[in-house]
Amino acid sequence: MKFAKVLVTDWLARYKFKNWSTHSTTGQPVTEEERIARAEEIAGELCNHRRWLTHGRSIKIDDLEGMRLRITDYSRSPELADAIRRYHTLLQMTFATNIYKVTETPTSQVYRFLAPQVPAPQQPGSAEVATVEVRCPQCNNASKVQANLDKLRPLQEGHLPFPADNKLHCPSCGSEIDLSDTRRQIEVQTKKRVVA
Repeated sequence: MKFAKVLVTDWLARYKFKNWSTHSTTGQPVTEEERIARAEEIAGELCNHRRWLTHGRSIKIDDLEGMRLRITDYSRSPELADAIRRYHTLLQMTFATNIYKVTETPTSQVYRFLAPQVPAPQQPGSAEVATVEVRCPQCNNASKVQANLDKLRPLQEGHLPFPADNKLHCPSCGSEIDLSDTRRQIEVQTKKRVVA
């Protein structure tokens, strides 16, 4: 915790506050000591275990604004939001899947897997839905799952809806099947969001 606090203090003072030259309320110049003191104050808030209780908890924009930090909400810029979402997807694919190589051109994406564990969408170019055949690892039952792209669509006959929490329960044996990697793959290939 102490190391994290030192890093956050240094990064805030050096990068976040590097162009902070005048106080917004008084117009007075900001000194280096004030930058460091403000960075220490914020780092202390972020490292306050009594407030956050766990390292895994998300810190929201409202939380940061409550600390009087000026935040750029990237979700208000569609191009920036799309770029960040794609980058996040690539990070997730890199660290949470069996994909070891991604090659992308303006017209296609190629993925190389260590072993083919994630079923590919049968209709990756579909403008409205992607259909994925999911085979239960417990009972080997095959189910067709419909992933609606960007907006809800009527469910096709014989299909199951893509689960909002990415957890499909096999209709045959009830086993839970995690479709997180499948969702990421569909979204990357179609460049659209799966909605449930």
